[in-house]
Amino acid sequence: NHAHFLVRSGAAGLPAFMRKLLTGYAVTYNLRHLRHGHLFQNRYKSIVCEEDAYFRELVRYIHLNPIRAGVLNKLSQLDRYPWCGHGALLGYAENDWQDVDYVLKWFGRKLGGARRKYRKYIKRGLKQGHRPDLVGGGLIRSAGGWSAVKGLRRTGELRKGDARILGSSDFVEKMIKESDLRRRYQFAADDVLEKVSALIHEECEKREVSVSAVKAGSRARDISKLRADVAPILINELGLSHAESARQLGVSTSAISKIIERHYKS
Repeated sequence: NHAHFLVRSGAAGLPAFMRKLLTGYAVTYNLRHLRHGHLFQNRYKSIVCEEDAYFRELVRYIHLNPIRAGVLNKLSQLDRYPWCGHGALLGYAENDWQDVDYVLKWFGRKLGGARRKYRKYIKRGLKQGHRPDLVGGGLIRSAGGWSAVKGLRRTGELRKGDARILGSSDFVEKMIKESDLRRRYQFAADDVLEKVSALIHEECEKREVSVSAVKAGSRARDISKLRADVAPILINELGLSHAESARQLGVSTSAISKIIERHYKS
């Protein structure tokens, strides 16, 4: 009922990437199976990881999940299992989204040797079973993710061994300091909402409709068209959640989800 990803966060940040990934997948899945509504039960959870110390361990932990869960019985089955990145690393499958070269370079310079060393490394992990030490900081992971780490930092509640960061105390402290520095340059929530308000007012003025009618949930055709045009911008460009977009546009969260579905379908 869930999936694991090992992602190297880029300049755009993880939240924007995950929002597009999960929304896009849900829309595609719903269209393929002729269904509507939410696909995922909960928001994704994330752990910030120290790459040098944990990258190989995390690759192994994630790829052995089908065997640990009892879906598969042996490594030879995992080699060709289509719903895991392991087979792509060995050359049995190809995933456009998977950076095979980056992973294999941790095991060797030449492709053949790197694949052999990688598979031996995976095989050694079969005896390890479940790895509670890889759920974050050696503690039981909380549900908050990195955003909660930043929130706890603001309230002074964060410990160096916090469960949402996987790494040494020095690494945890470094992440906290970087978060403090980034926060000085990030748009504050009020700034984002100002941009949202300005966009809605601009579109209302352009289409000669009232903001109050939009906020009140009017179903007039021109207002519905405005919502259909504005909602994808709020979510994909300004980073609003479906719930906050719904509040700004005077409709329900499910209505926003349907708008986004139609947007991707078109």
